Amino acid sequence: MLAAFGKAFKTPDLRRKILFTLGIMALFRFGSIIPTPGVSYKNVQTCIDQVKGQGLFNLVNLFSGGALLHLSVFALGIMPYITSSIIVQLLTVVIPRFEALKQEGQSGTAKLTQYTRYLTIGLGILQATGLIAVARTPGNLFRSCNLAIIPDASWQRIATMVFVMTAGTAVIMWLGELITDRGIGNGMSILIFTSIAAGFPGQLWSIKVQKGWPVFLFVMAIGVSLLYIPNLIVNLTASTAPWATFITKFFVRGDHWSYMLAYFLLIIFFTYFYVSITFNPDEVAENMKKYGGFIPGIRAGRPTSEYLAYILSRITAPGALYLGFVALIPIIALSLFGATQNFPFGGTAILIVVGVGLDTAKQIESQLQQRSYEGFLR
Repeated sequence: MLAAFGKAFKTPDLRRKILFTLGIMALFRFGSIIPTPGVSYKNVQTCIDQVKGQGLFNLVNLFSGGALLHLSVFALGIMPYITSSIIVQLLTVVIPRFEALKQEGQSGTAKLTQYTRYLTIGLGILQATGLIAVARTPGNLFRSCNLAIIPDASWQRIATMVFVMTAGTAVIMWLGELITDRGIGNGMSILIFTSIAAGFPGQLWSIKVQKGWPVFLFVMAIGVSLLYIPNLIVNLTASTAPWATFITKFFVRGDHWSYMLAYFLLIIFFTYFYVSITFNPDEVAENMKKYGGFIPGIRAGRPTSEYLAYILSRITAPGALYLGFVALIPIIALSLFGATQNFPFGGTAILIVVGVGLDTAKQIESQLQQRSYEGFLR
């Protein structure tokens, strides 16, 4: 891998692409540390130091590279775009118009991409409003810290903050598309990689300082977003009702068995759910029949579709269990050893970082191979 990067830097156009990608990554990190106008940066830092590692906000905070809890310009991170992409992809299954656009090729894909952008802005407005609604009341965003995060809670100030955070979401979306078009790798994946990797040095140093030796422990902080919703509801309502106490007790603490079970089951469910919407056995069987393809020993048409569905379920089962255990093992290990749940990385985070890194390296190697064959083809 290092040899491939070395060769890439010796190739002028590849060097430009790599440097361009690194520049966008640096710009993304710069925007993640600029506080939104109206936020008391001093109070935010004090509260983070007091309640570090508490609450499920760390789950979403991971994907923003720490920008969420700092209420920075890029506080919402890449999450609105990811959510919008998933929603649009789901709509292609349930809405015939979207399904027709998907089958139209490049022009249809361009329209779906535009819809994704519009939905991203809409979700950005909603999420920014929700985040500010939580943060403006002392003690909501950071439990046991009653400092005023937003000293001026007038509607003009809040409207300005919502506008700035939404604009930050649009800029992040644009940066990701720039990397895809003019850089190396998939832009959104690179930005997710940047967000996760940015937290490694600080968290590793934190554990080294606390324990006195460099113990590299990884606790799970990437979760299914549904596990984040109950905690958000409790924070928004500031309720002490029995249902709020129940949620706080059983579905906020990462080391509780109910949290682990719900986490594991949700991962398995969404693995099957996502596979079902991305791979349609009936459509594949129909295309095989149309172009003369067949599976030896299986009749074309409905039998082929049933066979593909059977094979798909057999393949998905071990993959879903594997993903569930990868996400769960770090949490269980830390619980058994009595470690605190304040290190926001788990198996899934490592898979994302390594997966994006390997995919980017493969793209670089592929472009190097294309250039090495140019002289031969001449």
